[in-house]
Amino acid sequence: MKKGYIKDGEPIDLATAFEAVGKFEKGDITEDELTEIECNACPSGGSCAGMFTANSMNTLMEAMGIALPGNGTIPALTPEREVLIRKAAKRICEIALDEKFNFRNILNENAVRNAFAIDMAMGGSTNTVLHMLAIAREAGVNFNIADINDISKKVSHITKISPSLPNVHMEDVDRAGGVNAVMSEISKMNTGALHTDSLTVTGETIGERIKDSSIKDDEVIHHLKNSYSKTGGLAILFGNLAEEGCVIKTAGIIGERSYRGKAVCFEQQEAIAGIVGGKLKKGDVAVIRYEGPRGGPGMQEMLSPTSLVVGMGLGADVALITDGRFSGATRGLSIGHVSPEAAEGGMIGLLQDGDIIHIDADKYILEVELSDEEIAKRKANFKPKVKDIKGSWLKQYRQLVTNASNGAVLKTDFDDDD
Repeated sequence: MKKGYIKDGEPIDLATAFEAVGKFEKGDITEDELTEIECNACPSGGSCAGMFTANSMNTLMEAMGIALPGNGTIPALTPEREVLIRKAAKRICEIALDEKFNFRNILNENAVRNAFAIDMAMGGSTNTVLHMLAIAREAGVNFNIADINDISKKVSHITKISPSLPNVHMEDVDRAGGVNAVMSEISKMNTGALHTDSLTVTGETIGERIKDSSIKDDEVIHHLKNSYSKTGGLAILFGNLAEEGCVIKTAGIIGERSYRGKAVCFEQQEAIAGIVGGKLKKGDVAVIRYEGPRGGPGMQEMLSPTSLVVGMGLGADVALITDGRFSGATRGLSIGHVSPEAAEGGMIGLLQDGDIIHIDADKYILEVELSDEEIAKRKANFKPKVKDIKGSWLKQYRQLVTNASNGAVLKTDFDDDD
C-alpha cells in the first residue's frame, strides 16, 4: 500500500503506529495524536508500506526470477498494479505446460543466492532468513545459515527503507527504478553475488531483465560509491549464546553496532508489561525466551516489544535478543532466531538477570560473558520449560519442528537426512 500522512504532511506507516504507543506511554504525544497516527498509518488495502516482511519477500521473488518486474514495489489499488496482475495471469497461462518453466528450474541455488544478495542490498526483514532457509530446503538447495554472511560481505547496502529510514517507502523505491535498478547497481560490483544468467518466469535471464535499468533517484537507491555500508543490511551472529546462529537487521541499528549490557530476562512476551513498567534501563539487554518454533510453539512476531523500546526513546540504549522472531517493521539492536532455542536447551534458556551479554554486529558475535565452568554448572541443573498446550496438532508440531537456524521446517520420515 501507499504510505499514510498526518496533518502536518509527515509520512507514516505501520511502524510509526506501533512506535507511537511507546511515545504515548512515555508521555511524548497525546491520545489525540496517537489516534491520528493510528487512523492514517495504513490508508488502503495491500501490504504495509515499508520494507516489512511481505514486501521483503515480494522483492526477493523478483530477485529469484519467480515474479514479474514491479511485483515488490508497485503499490496496491493502483492502475499499475492492475496491469501487473493481468500480465501475471496471462503469463501463468502461457507457461503452465512448458517444462522449461518448472519451478525447480527457476528456483535453484543461484536463485536463492540472488534473493539473499538483494536482501542485503535493501536491508530486508529478518523474517526473510527464516523463509528463505525453508524455501531452500524445499527446493533441495544446500544452503546453510552461515552462507548468508559470505553473501553479505560481497554486497553493499544501497537503499534504506522504512523502518530503517522512516521517510522512505516502497512506492519511493518503485519511483526510483524498483528492484531492477537495485539488481543492476549490485551487478556492477563484479563479486559474483548476483547470478545474472539465472532464468526468470518471463523467459529472459536476470541479466537481460535488468540490462536497461538504472537508478532514477539516487536519494532513494544509492549508487555503490555512496552506499550506506560496504556489507549487507542483515547479519548472522554466532557465539556461545547462539552456537547455531541468530539474525540482526544491521540496516535498522539505531545506536552503536557493538554493545555490552546486563540481561533482563522475560519468559515469553511478558516483556511488554516489563517495558511499559520501566523495568528496562539504559545499558540493559532484554532477553525474551521460549518464543522459538518449539517453545512458542510457533513463532508469533514481536513488533510490540521492539516498537515500545524505540518509541520510549531507548532504541539506541537497550538491546533485545530472543529465540523468537520480529515483525519486519522492527528496528534497533534487535536480535532474533537465537539458536539453539531455550526449549531445546539452548544457552538463552540458562541466562540469568545481570549476566553480561556482548553483541558485535561487525564481528558477527553474540555471547554471554560466563566461564565454561559456570555454563557447565548451569547446564547440569537445567530442564527446559514446556508450555502446557491442549491441541494435539500443536503438540505434534512441537515434536517435529526444527529451530529457526534450520528454517523452522518440520522433520519428517521422508527427508533423507532425518
